[in-house]
Amino acid sequence: MISHVELKDICDISMGQAPVGTSYNQSGKGYPLLAGAGDFGDTTPNPKKFTNQPARISQRDDLILCIRATIGNLNWSDKEYCLGRGVAGLRPVHDKLDRKYLWHFISANRGDLEAKGTGSTFKQVGRSHIEEWKIPLPPLPEQKRIAAILDKADAIRRKRQQAIQLADQLLRAVFLEMFGDPVTNPKGWEVGTIRDLITEAKYGSSQKAHVTKGQFPMLRMGNVTYKGDWDFSDLKYVDLSEKDQPKYLLKKRDIVFNRTNSKELVGKTAVYELNEEMAIAGYLIRVRTNENANPYFISAYLNSDHGKRTLQGMCKSIVGMANINAQELQNIAIMMPPKTLQDKFEKIVMAVRSRTEKMEELTSDASDLFSSLSQKAFAGNL
Repeated sequence: MISHVELKDICDISMGQAPVGTSYNQSGKGYPLLAGAGDFGDTTPNPKKFTNQPARISQRDDLILCIRATIGNLNWSDKEYCLGRGVAGLRPVHDKLDRKYLWHFISANRGDLEAKGTGSTFKQVGRSHIEEWKIPLPPLPEQKRIAAILDKADAIRRKRQQAIQLADQLLRAVFLEMFGDPVTNPKGWEVGTIRDLITEAKYGSSQKAHVTKGQFPMLRMGNVTYKGDWDFSDLKYVDLSEKDQPKYLLKKRDIVFNRTNSKELVGKTAVYELNEEMAIAGYLIRVRTNENANPYFISAYLNSDHGKRTLQGMCKSIVGMANINAQELQNIAIMMPPKTLQDKFEKIVMAVRSRTEKMEELTSDASDLFSSLSQKAFAGNL
């Protein structure tokens, strides 16, 4: 039977404290400041401010725990940091608690800590919540064995996630290799406007959608991702008359352009790839290409770094939102390489997407395996 002990008995806990307000700087002088999850990186911190008057300091190899808003986020302290009031430093007693075992325990059980959060503006946990948190404590060699197993499972999961991210970078590199930098147009393509490559650019429906009832799913701004993919996890539904269906329903290979959003997100673009009929809401524009253009080329152009900069530079702000209307979209300058080359690019996109989908399935399996191992580990069954 594995005993459970309170964290305060096997771990030194240092609650963060805000430095003097006048001590902050962004020039790299003094200690880097960790004030919350915004200063967290993937595994090590990525702070934005510094201070010469730290009140609490972490040591190398401490665990940095976010204690408010995104409660439970973790980073390793790879050097000394000033701990602000949105974080806590955890330093395991070396002969009682393995630090990697503690990392995995918190990661697997952060929901328990989040549930203790209090506050109206954002949730926060206090010292007592951390100190009284009970952790299963097998002998130290067993902790190390469990941590090593979870480390390996986590590494597999992360590598597969990285492979998916690299696929997006690969397509960006392929685009530049095939078509050249849109800024300098080194291949000397004819330059026109998007208007020259399309047959229509139509707004979506302003009709109110419902959570459960309606004949057609309605895509909204949140269903198009920043990278140019789709997220169908949150759909609403709408009924359309026969007269309105041709106006607002998508066909396979239509381009969908997000015309209104926050400034950094306006202009999200994706190619619709399903055979299922879906409608689009008014914040979206449906674009159909002519015989001179491939929708995947136009979408990649608008999602390129150059495209994103162009869109941000031209959008107009309206009460906290930014907007690019259909006429402005059609006036965007664009290279016009041969259609055969554009079609070749689509084939590469499809091949990469196919491999990415398989990798996503493997990543999902790896995540499920990691979660299962974590549950077993802290239930004493690993």
